[in-house]
Amino acid sequence: MIEAVGVNFRGKGRTYFFDPKDIDLKVNDQVVVETKMGKELGTIKFVNKTVDETKFAEPIKPIIRKANKDDLKRQKENEQEEKKAFKECTKKIKEYKLDMKLVEVRYLLDNSKLIFYFTADNRIDFRELVKDLASIYKTRIELRQISTREQVRRLGGNGICGRELCCCSFLKNFDGTSIKMAKEQNLSLNASKITGVCGRLMCCLRYEQNVYEDKMKKLPHVGAIVKTEDGEGRVDSVEVLNEIIKVKLKDEENNDYYKKYKPSELKIIKDTKQDMESDESKEDLKELKKIVEIDKFEKKNAQDDDI
Repeated sequence: MIEAVGVNFRGKGRTYFFDPKDIDLKVNDQVVVETKMGKELGTIKFVNKTVDETKFAEPIKPIIRKANKDDLKRQKENEQEEKKAFKECTKKIKEYKLDMKLVEVRYLLDNSKLIFYFTADNRIDFRELVKDLASIYKTRIELRQISTREQVRRLGGNGICGRELCCCSFLKNFDGTSIKMAKEQNLSLNASKITGVCGRLMCCLRYEQNVYEDKMKKLPHVGAIVKTEDGEGRVDSVEVLNEIIKVKLKDEENNDYYKKYKPSELKIIKDTKQDMESDESKEDLKELKKIVEIDKFEKKNAQDDDI
């Protein structure tokens, strides 16, 4: 176990662990650190955190020093140059008619590299663009494709719940979400209701998924044939968290009626899933499948920051 501090870069994205060594640090102190990309200026977000270094793939890097006046001056100059580079790169992207969207431009602290972050739905041949940018800025140029999820993390915002986006507050990694999760949680398949600000399936679909999976092991599916104290019927809907099953039954005059039961009040005769999707929901499903495919492509090709 070692004592670590948390460093965030430009108030965006993840907070990373660093070894403070013998440097006395406080929250909001600005520090210079060495990342895999080069030297960067970061801000201390927390101190005195005890972590198990054996859980990290690589040793935790040390803090180089507290930022001095020269570092802070250089950072401000870099930020001004980044704005100019953003405009120039945007203009070049239009000239080459590249199907990509520039998100952010970042200089490393020592100006050894200029990084352009972008999003795209397809592979982009940007070799000529890199040559032009290198001839203008006379430094190493790197174009990094990031996912739309990562783009939103950098921009920040609030979700439909009214709280700060999970990816901007506590979520470290983007774990996979699926349409199957939305179905099992009885959510509408309308894309506008289960996609986040990024336009991808909401990360919070995963939070309760384990609970739903555990409960569904002892509950019948919609369409199952069950025996009740009132006779045989077909499961019309299931309230998974409350463990309430709504059953469609027939009265003496062969009219349909519905009644709710607890699992202990039912005996499953035949547990067969029933396709309850309407034509409208099938159209929504097609749209969602397109979103999922784009998300898979982005995850495969994204080059998020590697500290």
